[in-house]
Amino acid sequence: YVCSTWGNNHFKTFDGDIYQFPGMCEYNFVSDCQNSYREFSVNIQRALNSNNHPEIQYILITVADFTVYLKPKLAVVDGRIVKTPYYSSGLLIESNDIYTKVYAKLGLILIWNQEDALMVELDSKFGNQTCGLCGDYNGVPIYNEFISAVASYNSITYGNLQKISKPNDECEDPDETQALPSCNEHRDECEKLLTSSAFADCQSRLNLETYIQACMQDKCACKGNEDAFCLCSTISEYSRQCSHAGGWPGEWRTENFC
Repeated sequence: YVCSTWGNNHFKTFDGDIYQFPGMCEYNFVSDCQNSYREFSVNIQRALNSNNHPEIQYILITVADFTVYLKPKLAVVDGRIVKTPYYSSGLLIESNDIYTKVYAKLGLILIWNQEDALMVELDSKFGNQTCGLCGDYNGVPIYNEFISAVASYNSITYGNLQKISKPNDECEDPDETQALPSCNEHRDECEKLLTSSAFADCQSRLNLETYIQACMQDKCACKGNEDAFCLCSTISEYSRQCSHAGGWPGEWRTENFC
């Protein structure tokens, strides 16, 4: 099972919910939360890049006794910059110009495109044991993430609960009352992109509607300044998720598109 985040602050939990959370603090992306001793945790921090798009600035991973800090083109293990591929007991870090990958023997694989998109795959033994932006991995969408015994949360309230508090951190929580626009005027275009023949093998494997919604939100947020980020990040994610689900996406990138 995979949890991912990409593009314009989209998240997809292990249980399949897709939501948007525009926070710019450091957050618990996923960690195991059953015991006081955590076997692993993955924290992320986003920031706006020079084109004003959110990108993942760094990822902080703790696995067993290691601390791994990743930035684009940089891996630091226990405070020391390391060359990749880096091997140590139960840990492998690989990196090229496009991806950084971390494999941990305890059952975690992390893949980051060094920009906006991060995917974490966890062994099913962690089912029902995780917390963070990826949810609780209990196989049931929505429950426990967005509905607790006492209240139902919107995605922004839920996201704000995952913030890692750090001393002297001047970091604003996103406003929980702000509603996301409906963006319906972009539906046809997004639907057309995601149902193109290149993705014929993907439709039965993924929930198409959730990606259409994410694409619509991207188009809205970009307010007509359509660069590759606005158009391509959700389509790239759809393609990655399709491959991951065993599908074979065709060649959808062209010289003038993405």
